[in-house]
Amino acid sequence: MATRLKGDEIVKTCLGLSSDIIKLPAEHIWIDYDKEADVLYLSFRKPQRAKKTIEADDILIRKDGNKIVGITILNASSR
Repeated sequence: MATRLKGDEIVKTCLGLSSDIIKLPAEHIWIDYDKEADVLYLSFRKPQRAKKTIEADDILIRKDGNKIVGITILNASSR
């Protein structure tokens, strides 16, 4: 299960992620986490309207043509 972070740990973690997040080729990123299902959703366009989904190792990559419009990560807390 995911570890609970406290105030300064949250800031430190977000700062560590920020350099990788800004490298993504997306103007906007929506992040949703379903704790009960342990699924993390990353959307790069709303609505996604994906025409193709590629599945590999509990990761679903949603595509519209050559563009990735979303990523779904199953069992997210164990990654």
